[in-house]
Amino acid sequence: MIAREGMAALAVAVVAGVGVLHYIGVMESLPFWLLAALMVVLFRDPERDIPSQPLAVVSPADGRIVAVETTHDPYLLRQARRVIIQMSAYGVYTTRSPIEGKVLEPQNIPDGDLPHGVWLQSDEGDDVVVVMTRGPLRNEPRCNIRFGDRIGQGKRCGYIHLGGRVEVYLPENARMTIKEGDTVQGGSDIIAKLVRV
Repeated sequence: MIAREGMAALAVAVVAGVGVLHYIGVMESLPFWLLAALMVVLFRDPERDIPSQPLAVVSPADGRIVAVETTHDPYLLRQARRVIIQMSAYGVYTTRSPIEGKVLEPQNIPDGDLPHGVWLQSDEGDDVVVVMTRGPLRNEPRCNIRFGDRIGQGKRCGYIHLGGRVEVYLPENARMTIKEGDTVQGGSDIIAKLVRV
């Protein structure tokens, strides 16, 4: 599949390729076909097998785990486990929901340069915050969900063109299943298990 963010660019490249091929020639149309192929690679958005494991938290993005730590959650004002995922500039740029639940507005919107986070609350009351940061071109991430929406685990929820960094704040007692240096796929790889107390 192709991410909707790339459909217009792909369509322009294909239409230009067809037009140049028809009116000018094969060789002259090659740059447009190469551009179309590049659009397919950059905006690919494959389906993922979402694991059906209770209390699992799936990775919200494709990338490499650069940090797993206990820290202060500035969005829900609590101690939390934070996972930082660095997306690849050549990977899949779609972000996905780590859990199933309701989208809420964070209790605290931090001042300064901190990006806005999205608070997801499961039906059992587990709180997870997902934060998308700007990509290498300082481009603004796109969030496709709104406060009050319900979203399924592993479902598409945002996009960071050319990749960026995604942070996940989990309950402090969450049991981590990954470590720094691991490579994960969004929507399919489990990064943590929520613990019932």
